[in-house]
Amino acid sequence: MPGIASNQSNRPYGIAYDSNSQRIFLADTNNNRVMSYKSGSIVGTVVAGGNSSGLHRSSLNLPYGLHFDSSSNSLIIANRGANNVVRWTLGQSTWDLIAGSPNGTNGNSSTNLNSPADVVLDSMGNVYVADTGNHRVQFYFAGQSNGTTIAGTGISGTNATSLNSPWSLALDSQLNLYVADTNNHRIQKFLKFEDD
Repeated sequence: MPGIASNQSNRPYGIAYDSNSQRIFLADTNNNRVMSYKSGSIVGTVVAGGNSSGLHRSSLNLPYGLHFDSSSNSLIIANRGANNVVRWTLGQSTWDLIAGSPNGTNGNSSTNLNSPADVVLDSMGNVYVADTGNHRVQFYFAGQSNGTTIAGTGISGTNATSLNSPWSLALDSQLNLYVADTNNHRIQKFLKFEDD
């Protein structure tokens, strides 16, 4: 049963793991929070959000994808309902904007997102975002908020260069990108992004 207690969740989506502390982080999407669980425990602690759905810096709005960044002891969150990606440093009560809108506005420019569903970082701190509503994957150099489309065209399609609602991302050791191209019922592989 869905619920808001510390041993309940409501439509959880994203998951991340901190191998140092052996903690699992869960995007408890419909409760607008991220929970932390010690290994073997079914009772969690709110580590981000949990203040009802909102657009202010102490709230989350339908968090989906998660990435744990050990170098900054923070969670990178695809804050889908707010059309942005944020960094929530563990122990803090607010987030910092990485990409997208600070006020929830969606868009398809190089600085906007539309319902981002997942996020991953590479070893250099560069950010990859599944910009689901825009049918593309956006790449942001570490510390930059102006993105580059590295997969998809921004319009849904079925050919090899198009995506239709990309939902989940993974990088391999050579930084090749794998995309769950959800509405095309396939996984797409894109070679490492090289900035010219």
